[in-house]
Amino acid sequence: MPARPAALPAAGPLGVFDSGYGGLTILRQIRQFLPQYDYLYLGDNARAPYGSHSFEVIYRYTLEAVEALFQRGCPLVILACNTASAKALRTIQQCDLERLGGNRRVLGVIRPTVEAVCSLTRTRHIGVLATAGTINSGSYTLEVHKIAPDIVVTGQACPMWVPLVENYEFDSPGADYFVRKRIEGILRLDPDIDTLVLGCTHYPLLMNKIVKYTPPGVRIVPQGEYVAASLADYLKRHPEMAARLTTGGRCHYLTTESADKFRESAALFMHGKVEVEQIAL
Repeated sequence: MPARPAALPAAGPLGVFDSGYGGLTILRQIRQFLPQYDYLYLGDNARAPYGSHSFEVIYRYTLEAVEALFQRGCPLVILACNTASAKALRTIQQCDLERLGGNRRVLGVIRPTVEAVCSLTRTRHIGVLATAGTINSGSYTLEVHKIAPDIVVTGQACPMWVPLVENYEFDSPGADYFVRKRIEGILRLDPDIDTLVLGCTHYPLLMNKIVKYTPPGVRIVPQGEYVAASLADYLKRHPEMAARLTTGGRCHYLTTESADKFRESAALFMHGKVEVEQIAL
């Protein structure tokens, strides 16, 4: 007799993972595009930021988070973290998904961002502002050149930007120095840049400062709306996955840090109170 096909796992929420709080900017945009689904957000705040860690550490931390979301019923997980997308996504997709359940999926934020930015640049010179881990991975250059080999990609690591956000200094006068320094730095490296990608999900909270020091004519590209639109398109093209996502518009939050601390910080990103549970990975 032929083997019976494996049963699909029960429906569950859409999982969203980030090393800290920045992924909440992605989650907020996704919920605006797709308000009907249930969501489960996991922030590995106790071990954030990921940007300065090695490939092996980032891969291990990300895999642990993906496994935790799968165990809680998520059939689809979005890595709403550029560093995790750059350093762990492909390995998880190629080496771990079959073991974890081949009918589950993990998607990242770099590819949909790149697809958008390649259509926006006119000079064919783009800049990427991100963590050291994302810049050193070369993931943006690799993905851009898969679509448009002629585009020149220049990266600039911004090591102080995440701490500014995480410590509520994103709108302080002290933030101006660090934002201006990195924007001026990347434009010195390539004065022909006409499109700047904010390649870290924390960076939209620095938008007031970024706009202040970015010359007119240079487009600033935050990721949230492009990732959300890409996910909506993915679910339209994969109705079998959409059917496995529960609906009801609920959202629950998990953190590896103090629930009280997460609740306080998340309010900055989500503009409201959140229900949060502390877990260990």
